[in-house]
Amino acid sequence: MIPPNPPIWSLPTHPNHLGMSLSRSIDRRGAMQIGLFSTLGFLGRGGAMGSTPPAAPPDAAAAAKKTKPSAKATTVIQIFLWGGMSHSDTWDPKPDAGYDYNGPLKKFLSTNVPGIQLSEWFLELAKQADKYSLIRSMTHGNNGHETAAYLVQTAHAPGDRLAYPSVGAVFAHMKEQEYKGSLPPYVVLTKPQGRFSEEGFLGARLKPFATGGDPNASRFEVEGIVSRRVADARQEARRDLLASLDTLRKSAGDDPLVRASQAARTEAYEMILGKGREVFDLSKEKPELRDRYGRHTFGQDCLAARRMAEAGVPYIVINYPGGWDTHSNHFQTMGRQAPQLDQGLAALLADLHDRGMLDTTLVWCCGEFGRGPKVDWQPPWNGGRNHHGKVFSVLVAGGGFKGGHVVGASDEKAMEVAERPVSPTDLLGSIYQLAGIDSKASLPHPMGLEAHILPKDPGKAPSGGLLTEIM
Repeated sequence: MIPPNPPIWSLPTHPNHLGMSLSRSIDRRGAMQIGLFSTLGFLGRGGAMGSTPPAAPPDAAAAAKKTKPSAKATTVIQIFLWGGMSHSDTWDPKPDAGYDYNGPLKKFLSTNVPGIQLSEWFLELAKQADKYSLIRSMTHGNNGHETAAYLVQTAHAPGDRLAYPSVGAVFAHMKEQEYKGSLPPYVVLTKPQGRFSEEGFLGARLKPFATGGDPNASRFEVEGIVSRRVADARQEARRDLLASLDTLRKSAGDDPLVRASQAARTEAYEMILGKGREVFDLSKEKPELRDRYGRHTFGQDCLAARRMAEAGVPYIVINYPGGWDTHSNHFQTMGRQAPQLDQGLAALLADLHDRGMLDTTLVWCCGEFGRGPKVDWQPPWNGGRNHHGKVFSVLVAGGGFKGGHVVGASDEKAMEVAERPVSPTDLLGSIYQLAGIDSKASLPHPMGLEAHILPKDPGKAPSGGLLTEIM
């Protein structure tokens, strides 16, 4: 006997079963997944494309709607500098700290906002500090990659009995009813983190869709959507052949499930041959604009993210290619990667602003922690920096965040918070509020356990509350 609500991948496909009344309960996105299976024969790496959890019961949805805050941010772009980027070498420089802290860095840039300085690698961001704000007192005190990444992206303490979902998975869940785009609601460029399971207890349906490929290649091969192995003409021929052989649809008449499956198939082809696919075709952009973003993977990641924001995707993550885990040879790595980060991020902010999208597109950029302000010159580190969760920096822009401000401060060596601590709960709570998500809302746990978007009790983590100074 088939259970009342079977998972979409276990629905019967034999014609004798398609008309069963139990299948009438399938929703639009469930039907779309059927179409994806029949069309593509597989799902994209990193989770089902267009995957979302079942809709909340009507009474719960109505209650959430009554308490839902107004939204300023309709899309969030998260740039995750996994591995942990040095705060003192980037957005919280300490010119007077000396060689043991600054190493070979000698130049510190003034920005277009008086009083805000950046390190010498951020020439482009220095020109537009009025578009973003810097949090220089982010803290959680955790020095482990996995546990710190979990903290920054869920705000829940690691080691709890529940494995909470990341902020991206929460967005995909909370925006499911209003998002009608042809792309999945939670997309990662280009690889998942691997630091923790972003979907948490919400399950595999809320895993991000990881694009794979390289947007800086001559052809951005997106998993399940764009492939050099299957040409467009061949994919179109498959669609036409499938339609000509679809005797079931013709004989089933007005059966609701068959009708839903046909609609899902149409949406699937729209994604791989229509508007969904076009989002990833960066050749449609002017070469000069692509040059401005930078002809490197990160720069083109940023351009692809802007195109997805235009398409209305609620949550987009750029996992920085290569990461920032600079225990050794720190300054050599920074000298290569920091200018690319500067170019791509500055171009993204300017492009969003010029298109009138920055007011509704929230951008935040940081790693799971910072890097030890005192350089470790001893072998085998040879001028490296260690993990540092006591204090680090975050850049936020758009979506309701004001530009041209600095929140909090570290001490004279960037070792500790000096004023106005900001916890992961403060940061994510502010992002949720600007996106119109009630951070006090509960999340559906498969075993019925009590679970909330943000922790009810923040514990002992230093906290100055929501970022009202810049909201």
